[in-house]
Parts: sequence; structure tokens; C-alpha cells
Amino acid sequence: MSDQPNKQPGDPDTTGHSWDGIEEFNNPLPRWWVWLFYLTIIWGIGYTIAYPAWPLVNRATAGILGYSTRAEVTEQIAEAEAANAAINGRLASVELTAIAGDPELNGYAVSAGAAVFRTWCAQCHGSGAAGARGYPNLLDDDWLWGGDIAAIHATVSHGIRTEEDPEAHYSEMPAFGRDGLLERAQIEQVVNYVMSLSGDPRDADLVQQGGEVFAQNCLSCHGEGGLGDRSQGAPNLADAIWLYGGEYDALIETVSNARFGVMPAWGDRLTEAQIRAVSAYVHQLGGGE
Repeated sequence: MSDQPNKQPGDPDTTGHSWDGIEEFNNPLPRWWVWLFYLTIIWGIGYTIAYPAWPLVNRATAGILGYSTRAEVTEQIAEAEAANAAINGRLASVELTAIAGDPELNGYAVSAGAAVFRTWCAQCHGSGAAGARGYPNLLDDDWLWGGDIAAIHATVSHGIRTEEDPEAHYSEMPAFGRDGLLERAQIEQVVNYVMSLSGDPRDADLVQQGGEVFAQNCLSCHGEGGLGDRSQGAPNLADAIWLYGGEYDALIETVSNARFGVMPAWGDRLTEAQIRAVSAYVHQLGGGE
């Protein structure tokens, strides 16, 4: 009797292993496949010798060919900079207000500025520049420090409330609640007054008293009627555009503990051409003046 009862005529031998009565044919791999497999192993070893491959503590093996993707990217960047050197020179030297009047230069500036924005600015202002709570919307016409191209250029160059640049825009709102400058009842009054400037207050009976608190504590920065003062970066409180939220609780928090948003200074990080390009890009988004 055969020790392989299920084997049919012409079947190859089995491996001799059995799992619950199931046996496996001993079919060797095709020789061409085996040699191809060996060749891939040899090729892989050769690749790790020729190109950067094995990670070390603080670098990787360089490879005998000396190939570097970083060096390749650096070379491509240098080629692009060389190709754009002439127009970047024009962009860096022309009057800011003249950029929009030069179709070729303006087209290049907006295109290059969009790339700069996506790289350095979109993290805070959003990919579409619509901003988020605490990060200004650059699509509207509400500007803390001015929306003409010269003002935008100054803001990008020097930043806001940053210690990196002595020419940064700087202002600081008092923390009226935290520092004991106003009582809770006064804060509620002035918040209701501020809400009345652009909409409906929570408690209309507090608006008149809030107006008095505003005149004594807020008017010097935010101006008559709360229209703001760009020389101080004081926002317009009457246009229903809110950087940190216009809800009652958000305004209570703002008056009580103040806000202190910071924007980096890009003057030492970007070239003058890049700063002008991103200024032109932001200026033409819809809110530029």
C-alpha cells in the first residue's frame, strides 16, 4: 500500500509534511525565477554600496558614487535663482506702488508670492488666506496695521510684537480684569457697549454705562465710536469682524485678559524680492488698499 494514498499518476512527490491530512506537493521554483531572485539580491547589495543607504548615528553611508539628493535639489534651486535673477533684481528695486502697473513684473510677483505664502504663511493664515481665530483673514479689507502695499511690506518685513526686530509693530492691550483695572460689572457693561456697535448686545440696559466705561478706558486706542487706530494696531470694533471672536464670552475674555498676537519678522529669513512678492500677492487677494 502506498504511503501517499491521495497521489494520482503523474503527480510530483510531496514534501512529506501533512496538515490534517492535507499534503503539499514538492514543486521546485522555476530556475529562471531563482536566478532572477539571486540577481535582485546582488543588485540590492550593489545599490547600497554605490548610493547612500545605511543609516548611521548622525548621517548615512555616502556611497562610492557620491550621489546626494540634497546636492541635486540645491543645484536645481541655484539654477532657478540664476534664471530669475534679472526679474528678482527688478522686483527688489522698483517702487512698491509701481509693481501693479507693470504686467510682467506683477504677474511674476503674484506667482512667486503665492509660492512664498504657501511655504511660510499658510500655516497660520490658512492655504486660502482666510485666517482662523487669532490669525487675521487677509481676504477682507479689515487691517490692523494698514492694507496698502507699503504697510503690508512693512508688516511682513518687521513682524508684529516680536523681539526679533526692533522695528516690529508693537502695541499691547491692558488686561483690565486680570490686572484689576476694571471690576467684573464694568467689564460686562463695556462688552455690551462694544457689541452694540456692530450688532445686538446681550443686555441693552448696560450699553449706556458701558459707553461711559469705554470713553474712560478704551477710546484713546480704539477711537470715537470704536473705529480703531491703525497707528496703534487697535482694531475697529464696529465692523463685526473679530480676530478672537465676537461672542459675549470671547469679548469678556479679551477685555479681562487681553490679547497679544505675535507675527515673526521675515526680513532676515526672506530676500527682499520674496518679501515684495508675498506683499504683492497678499495685496491683490481682495482686501488690499
